[in-house]
Amino acid sequence: MKYYKRFTDDELAWRLKNAGVVLIEGVKGCGKTETAKQQAAETLRFDADEQISMKMELDPRTILMGKVPLLLDEWQEYPRIWDYVRREVDERGQKGQFILTGSATPDEQARRHSGVGRFSLIRMRPMSFYEKGWSSGAVSLAALMHGEVPVAGDVAFGLGEFAEKMTLGGWPATLGASGKEGFRFATDYVSLTAEIDLSKVSARRRDPNKVMRLMRSLARNISTEATLAALARDAMAGDSSLDNETVTDYLLALERLMAIEDLPAWSTHIRSADTLRKAPKRHFSDPSMAIGALGLSVDKLLADLNYYGLLFESLVIRDLRIYAGVNEGRVFHYRDSRGLEVDAIIEYADGTWGAFEIKLGIGAVDAAAANLLAFAAKIDTEKTPVPAALTVITGNGFAHRRLDGVNVVPIGHLTA
Repeated sequence: MKYYKRFTDDELAWRLKNAGVVLIEGVKGCGKTETAKQQAAETLRFDADEQISMKMELDPRTILMGKVPLLLDEWQEYPRIWDYVRREVDERGQKGQFILTGSATPDEQARRHSGVGRFSLIRMRPMSFYEKGWSSGAVSLAALMHGEVPVAGDVAFGLGEFAEKMTLGGWPATLGASGKEGFRFATDYVSLTAEIDLSKVSARRRDPNKVMRLMRSLARNISTEATLAALARDAMAGDSSLDNETVTDYLLALERLMAIEDLPAWSTHIRSADTLRKAPKRHFSDPSMAIGALGLSVDKLLADLNYYGLLFESLVIRDLRIYAGVNEGRVFHYRDSRGLEVDAIIEYADGTWGAFEIKLGIGAVDAAAANLLAFAAKIDTEKTPVPAALTVITGNGFAHRRLDGVNVVPIGHLTA
């Protein structure tokens, strides 16, 4: 089976040279194991190897005697191994000894002994448009953030074709699949999450029907700042047992599975007396999960372009997180008390930042550019640097810089 190169490949190689253990975490099915296997000398499957249980009982250290880098796949199935890995790295005193991959973050008890100085963490996400071969890569996010003018020809994705790609999602398992196969994958994925995975990660039984209702509520509220109370009301459907406390519990479990990844609000200095909103925006790790939760076919997506636009925003946020992460950038959103919103803010450790509006159709570019300029005028540049780039990301069109200085870049040309 062909391996498709991931941005994580280079990051993993670098971290193996600088840490004793590299921990790769990410939502189930995003490709962690295959990526880790490209650089591992030997692989142990903690969720499939029947001898692991016996070795954990008799002497866990024997598990760690393989060739290095030794890959411990789904290590959280036996969280006690964390301490043995830590001690082994201390004794060996060498870099690049182990790669740990997991589809759920273990509880704090499993990590009670610090891994600082030994462990290096990578957050891996589903495949971006570029990694799936759907973006030309003609426009680099890093170059945009250094002031480079984007130049690239038309991207001619029709709404139907784009909806199909959104249904396929960023899963390696859907490479080369049809839209119908992608829809089936998405619905099965969400069902298994509700019926099996959430209970497994919580070590106690969860009601799959309630979990599914919450996931549908999250799907309906994707790319919005829906409150906990709003999600609970939407998911309740006459069942008073699905209260705020239950919803909070389920959301925490979904976060441990990395199935959801909310977008935090950006904190900055502005010139006006307006206050900044702090609520996060709701997102799945991949927008295809929302499609699977609601059972949306391509035709249903095309019949509701407003919701289609919210899914497109979530898709772009996924990709921006991947592309920005290559250079250790973080992604936020902005909204103030006057209702001025910006879909995405990317900020790097050195304070460099840029603002992005996300619009499915090129007909909305003028309004989006005006919004970005109005936002930039509110920033107190005596306390916050001027934005390195103002950019509208679209579903189609060509890459260029407008006369007002705002960039326009189709997602089908963007890369890291």
